[in-house]
Amino acid sequence: MKQATQALHSGYTKDSQKTMSVPIYMSTAFDFGSADFAASSFNLEQGTDNVYTRVGNPTNAILERRFAEVEGGSGALAVASGMGAIFYAILNIADAGDNIIVSNQLYGGTVTLFSQTLKRLGIESRFFDVHDSAKIEELVDEKTKCIFFESISNPSIDVPDFDTLIKIANKHQLLTIVDNTVATPILCQPLLLGADVVVHSASKYTTGQGTAIGGLIVERKELSVKIKDNPRYPHFNTPETSYHGLLFADSVVSPILFTFRARMILLRDTGAVLSPFNAWLFIQGLETLSLRIKEHAKNALAIAKWLEKQEIVKKVNYPLLESDKNYVNASKYLAKGASGLVSFEVENFEVAKSILDKVALFSIVANIGDSKSIINHSASTTHQQLSKEELEKAGVGEGLIRLSIGIEDIEDLIEDLEKALG
Repeated sequence: MKQATQALHSGYTKDSQKTMSVPIYMSTAFDFGSADFAASSFNLEQGTDNVYTRVGNPTNAILERRFAEVEGGSGALAVASGMGAIFYAILNIADAGDNIIVSNQLYGGTVTLFSQTLKRLGIESRFFDVHDSAKIEELVDEKTKCIFFESISNPSIDVPDFDTLIKIANKHQLLTIVDNTVATPILCQPLLLGADVVVHSASKYTTGQGTAIGGLIVERKELSVKIKDNPRYPHFNTPETSYHGLLFADSVVSPILFTFRARMILLRDTGAVLSPFNAWLFIQGLETLSLRIKEHAKNALAIAKWLEKQEIVKKVNYPLLESDKNYVNASKYLAKGASGLVSFEVENFEVAKSILDKVALFSIVANIGDSKSIINHSASTTHQQLSKEELEKAGVGEGLIRLSIGIEDIEDLIEDLEKALG
């Protein structure tokens, strides 16, 4: 099946009631029916869909299976937020004393997680510029666990050279983890480009309405081949004491090895579970994602081209502008569109603040991916925790304004911005 069809049909076989809409299984626990079945379930012999909602729920499982199909992966894990997805993806492979190599061009919350919270857990983050990937190999040592980057960075809107980064990672037997939130699997499928794991904030384009918080981890097909017997990943290759010496790499779940371990160790122990109701909301959004994201991208390109002509605007960031430094990579990896994020720079914070205060149709919101258009000043909100040096490396100046272009009529959006910039 093609993506648009997968988004509507994958992962759901109609239940006894033959409902067209996926049911919401709002239940904490499930009846095992017998003591033997209960024991075998907790010994990982029966799957996870009907054990306990902290590790698996039928509605969540449908979202996971469907999203994995759309991403071109083998398995997925739904969790309570996009930040939870990133955190679990790293903790699934890294311990105190290990390090990860991460792009400078990241969402501010991710930078803070990597540079502050993980640091307190003893995990070092080593940063690189996606436009200077040659220096990555200088950062790799025997304790390195992954290379992490975004397919379209937020808010600098940079596009990496996937082929180069993946080649470097594979040379050193490292996992690549890609945050694909902004591009969505409709515009970019990193797993099919050779990346190992993708993470998503489903709170953005997947829901499309700003109705729910949630995240997803998806692994590529046959990832277990890279992990099995790889000395970088002892978590998968040494006996797990909490499951009586189970070797995850040798278990029957090898097609979903990465997400299965994250579920049965991290989700089990730390409990960032996604509500079945939120999973249901994401399923509804996923069904129309292929239509919406194309409209977002079309409107964003039109806005970017219009902004380039405005005297007050010093610079416009949108990967499919021929003037953009990311144009070559975007043309190669984002042939279907570059999503709905546009950022532009004005003289200083005071000018930026004036523009934000004058818009009427755009809403000042610290979110992206809503069907309604959003405007935000990143340096004073989503990236406020970053130092001046970190802001500079992330491509977030004091005069940078980020737009998340919605699916309103393009003439109305341009009229609103024209009044605010005038």
